[in-house]
Amino acid sequence: MKKLFTTLSNIWKIQELKERILFTLLILLVYRFVSHVVLPGVDPTALGNNEKSGILGLLDMFAGGSFSRVSILALGVMPYISASIVVQLLGIAVPSFQKMQKEGESGRKKMNQITRYLTVAITIVQSVGYVKTQVPAEAILLPNTLFLVLSTFVLTAGTLFVMWLGEKITDKGIGNGTSLIIMVGIIARLPVAISQEFSARVGSASEGGGPVALVLEIVALFAVVMFTILIVQGVRKVPVQYAKKIVGNRQFGGVRQYIPLKVNAAGVMPIIFAQALMFIPGALMQFVPSLQGSWLIQFSNTTSLAYSLTFAFLIIAFTFFYTAITVNPTQMSDDMKKNGGFIPGIKPGFATSTFIDDVISKITFPGAVFLAIIAILPSIAVKFGIKQEFAHFFGGTSLLILVGVVLDALQQIESYLLMRHYDGLMKTGRVTGRTGVPAASSNAAL
Repeated sequence: MKKLFTTLSNIWKIQELKERILFTLLILLVYRFVSHVVLPGVDPTALGNNEKSGILGLLDMFAGGSFSRVSILALGVMPYISASIVVQLLGIAVPSFQKMQKEGESGRKKMNQITRYLTVAITIVQSVGYVKTQVPAEAILLPNTLFLVLSTFVLTAGTLFVMWLGEKITDKGIGNGTSLIIMVGIIARLPVAISQEFSARVGSASEGGGPVALVLEIVALFAVVMFTILIVQGVRKVPVQYAKKIVGNRQFGGVRQYIPLKVNAAGVMPIIFAQALMFIPGALMQFVPSLQGSWLIQFSNTTSLAYSLTFAFLIIAFTFFYTAITVNPTQMSDDMKKNGGFIPGIKPGFATSTFIDDVISKITFPGAVFLAIIAILPSIAVKFGIKQEFAHFFGGTSLLILVGVVLDALQQIESYLLMRHYDGLMKTGRVTGRTGVPAASSNAAL
């Protein structure tokens, strides 16, 4: 406890770090306040119970409940994330985008500008679909055409506002702004989930096992979080030796460094892609009523064995696919060769790229399996009688995002402490973010 208070005191002594933390908290407070503002022309009392399920429930979770509240921030940052994914994939498949990626800072600015324009286009399309399908007709107080045009404009402006808030946090705050906004939206649902679980377990009319069952759930949640941290932080360090260069009386190079290859290089993307495919059977049954009694009904129940096994298989497949298109062993080998680096015992060039590709393949499979286990843990938790709302925090997209964002923020905080010659946040070792880069070596990025 003394160590905790000492660390907090050291954080408060660093003026720049204190200002960044307060600025981040202020921006997040503004976001949460604005997320409760309902679209103009909507009667909030007529919305009733507008809770979402399936992929819409996932979007509502990322938006912190704004989606179901018909807020002006209902679409949140999801259009921006969709645009970023599209631009990232274009950077792999389209030569002109590949060229921009290699242009350094100027190329990054061009791609960011393209991402913003694409965000506006995606938001306009999604706004029209949201207004037509998700806003109850009895809650609309304006003529339909006027309401559609006005809401499309407001929802687009709301998404751009959230995107601007995220960029401000990234520039002047702590952590990645977009990720922090998503994390706050997820955490906003945690008090309600805990309250529901508490009532189910130890409420006056409950038959859910009492306080002992609730304590066991908390212990299990803690263990799951620790397991998730291991997956997010797991790296395979490949040693790289750099040749010595003597210029005058000074020696350059000749040091050994490491390439941290992530066990889970794909992050949360395989789960998102797999979930999108798992919602297809439900959509087919809605559009084709004759299919409602077929075998597809198994995939509408997220706790069924068929759903869990198919979901896990898709996650493993997408993990290999996404890792293959985002991690380029040939480029890594070429960069090492240009900088006079080599892996001890491995010839530079093709042999190096083959070696790196082999290592990535070996560590990706256990990472994909563990990622699939984390993804289906909420379904397993529901089987054990845990409420659906609370079970979301036992795994899946929400837990991975929470762990990754917190680790990134702690990494930046620790880098400030180490730069000022204070002790870090941990007694041993150093906090690393999702990139696997120790805080002490990431000062240049700040």
